[in-house]
Order: sequence, then C-alpha cells, then structure tokens
Amino acid sequence: MKNFLTKSILVAATGLMMSGTAMAQVESMDPIKLTLHDWSGQLINTKIMGAILEEAGYNVEYVQADYIAQFAGLKTGDLTLAMEIWATTGQEALDEATATGNVVNAGETGLQAIEEWWYPLYMKERCPGLPDWEALKACSGEFATAETAPKGRYVGGPVTWGGFDDERVEALGLDFEVVHAGTDAALFAELESAYQREAPVILWVYVPHWAPAKYEGEFVEFPPYSAECYSDPSVGVNPDAAYDCGKPRGPIWKAAWAGMEDKWPGAYPAVQAYTLTNEEMSAMVGAVDLDGEEIDAVVDAWMDANEGRWNGWITQ
Repeated sequence: MKNFLTKSILVAATGLMMSGTAMAQVESMDPIKLTLHDWSGQLINTKIMGAILEEAGYNVEYVQADYIAQFAGLKTGDLTLAMEIWATTGQEALDEATATGNVVNAGETGLQAIEEWWYPLYMKERCPGLPDWEALKACSGEFATAETAPKGRYVGGPVTWGGFDDERVEALGLDFEVVHAGTDAALFAELESAYQREAPVILWVYVPHWAPAKYEGEFVEFPPYSAECYSDPSVGVNPDAAYDCGKPRGPIWKAAWAGMEDKWPGAYPAVQAYTLTNEEMSAMVGAVDLDGEEIDAVVDAWMDANEGRWNGWITQ
C-alpha cells in the first residue's frame, strides 16, 4: 500500500510538473491580441494559432480588425499578431509596415495564395477567347445584368480587401462596373446563385478555398503582375495608368508587432513554426461554409488530430 501511495504521489507530481512546464515559460500574462477579419479561412487560421498559444499557457484575446487598417495597431503594439497577410493584396501594406521597424514578417503560413477574376466554364462558351483578358473587351455585355447593362458586372470582394479592381478596370479599358460584395459570404452566395442558373457572372475568387474545387471555372489571365506595374504608370500595356496587370500570387504571411518576440519569447517561435497546407485550409473552410459546422468545432477537430504537430511548435 505504501509503495502504491508513493507511486501515486510521484505520478501526480510529474503530471503537475508537466502541466506547469508551459506556464513556466509564460513571460507575461498580458493578452496576445490576434486580429480577426471577415472570411472563414482567416478566422480558422487565427483561432488555431490562438488555441495553440493557449495550450502553451498564454493569455489570448481576439480583436476584430480591418484587413489593411490593422497595420496601424500592429505598429503601436495595440495589436500583436495578424495570421493572414496575402501577398496578392497585402504585400504593399506589409512591406510599408515592416520598413518602419515596428512590424515584423513572422514568416509564411504555408498557404499559397491566388486571388483573381474567375468565371464559370459555361461563360467561356459565351465569351470565346477566355481566359485571355482581352476577350473581355469584346464580350463585356455577356456579363451584364439589368443593373449594369450595357456594361458587364464584376463582383469584387468587400472594399476592405483592397485588390485594386476598380483601378484595373479603368487602366485596361474594360467596359465593366465593379460591384463590391459586402461580405465573404455574400460573394460566394452570388456565385452559388448564378452557377445554379448558369447566369452571367465573373467575380473575385481566391485560393485556398473550396469554390474552385466545387465549381468548374477558370481564372482570367491578365498581363503578368510586377511591382512596377502597380507603382509606375509607364510600365505595362497602358503607358498612362498603373494597375494595368493581374494581381500578384505568392505566400500568405504572418505579421507581428516587433515587440512580440521580446515580450513573449516563448510564443514567438511557435508563431514562426506554424504552417498549414492549402488542402487542409480548403477542407476546413468547406466544412464551415458548405457543411455548416461551427468554426470553433472545426478548430477543435484540427487540434485533436494534430496534437503531436502543434506540440512540437510550442516546445521548440
């Protein structure tokens, strides 16, 4: 009996030490403030990172923030971490913020981004020449609606996403009206409705996302992106206007307040190590947007299925 009690005490003590390991590494109980935006993938990405930091003993707070305007808070430290800065739409803002020395690029999320004009394949029959962007000059009317006729209608993302679609239409001389969806959900509800009726539609679609897997379609092939195309009107097909090219493609980055590493040196390496794949993210977004699962449930399922993986990130 004595041996049993001794062993029980040792097991309990070991458990306490193990559970206390993460807490012993917590340098400050001030909240690490993670930004939330308005699309499912970003919410999932952020909630997973937050759950990992909480498992390590850190105090996490979620703050609703505008995608581009969040950099003001990251510069001052009022916000700590942004988990999705897309090279496609946020690279300029990220580069400007890191140049101040107050924000750091915390590395890639592992996700590779495409954001561009996209159309269902049935529209290709009505607009021969696609995916070449110049085909849109000849058949803009095929994309018209009662509200935009005779101009075609392009459904852009929420204004806060950036993307320069209005400038692109003007620079390339496209006879389209840009209509911005109010939310991510509204954007893809528009696609679903049009696709079921084979109605005219061309809109902003992005990867990683479930939509390109569910619907048959293609991205428009605009003149290749270059930084100079965005900054120098003389570069590109229109010598008098910038943004006369497609959107960039590339990584989805993590951005952090420059003081994060010093204040929470145990948390910052976990942020740097964190990665997901496009396939993982697309499946989780589909579970939320198509199957109606709660974001927190999807996050919990990922945490349960990947415990060995994220444990390695917080014990570096």
